[in-house]
Amino acid sequence: MFELTQRGPVAVLRMAHGKANAMDLEFCRALSLQVRACEQSDAGALVLTGQGRIFSAGVDLPRLVEGGSAYAREFLPAMNHAFETLFAFPKPLVVAVNGHAIAGGCVLTCCADYRIMARDAGRIGIPELLVGVPFPVAPLEIVRFATPPQHLQALIYRGLTLSADEALRDGLIDAVGDPDGVVDAAVAVAAGLAEVPYEAFHLTKRLLREPAIRRMRDAAGIDAIVHEAWAGDTVQQAVRDYVARTLKK
Repeated sequence: MFELTQRGPVAVLRMAHGKANAMDLEFCRALSLQVRACEQSDAGALVLTGQGRIFSAGVDLPRLVEGGSAYAREFLPAMNHAFETLFAFPKPLVVAVNGHAIAGGCVLTCCADYRIMARDAGRIGIPELLVGVPFPVAPLEIVRFATPPQHLQALIYRGLTLSADEALRDGLIDAVGDPDGVVDAAVAVAAGLAEVPYEAFHLTKRLLREPAIRRMRDAAGIDAIVHEAWAGDTVQQAVRDYVARTLKK
């Protein structure tokens, strides 16, 4: 599910969960554990990447359909916890977007301190509303943190997916690189950030992200409503229709 290697001071965590690194219950729980382990390790920084031409296709929608309401109620807290754990990771986090980063894959990307995407390797965006599912608080706050305000509403409401060059233009990523060298470039950036003294880095990162983290924690009421919506008949039917319309062609 995950492959962890060490390159100098940098831990490289490669997602290897099926063909698309689709986020299911087991993936989210394992990601949280991997990130916590890297936090406790002597690694100075972390690079997150995927495999092939897909970084992550986001939530495993067929699994969500199959599991129904009971699975949704178990999955949503695990997904939110994985996002929050990655977003609050105290060491430098660089994401090497090797291919498509859709929906939850885009949110994973937005967790990073620096985001580099392979040119012409895929698209990135958050089409949740086109599927018919409302945003839980954690992923929405993470995207809000990472996206320039002038592009945020269009990205969310229209469900836009962007090429690497378009994502760079709109500030969703920080750099575009050669597909064969995107991980090497990410490791180089991460190694440079790892040279910043830990206390200075993690306290500054905490200050930058604290308002977003506070909003996640203060919005338990609305998040509970969102979770019930995911488990409810309307959203469950919307996901079934989307899967039938697109993924099972």
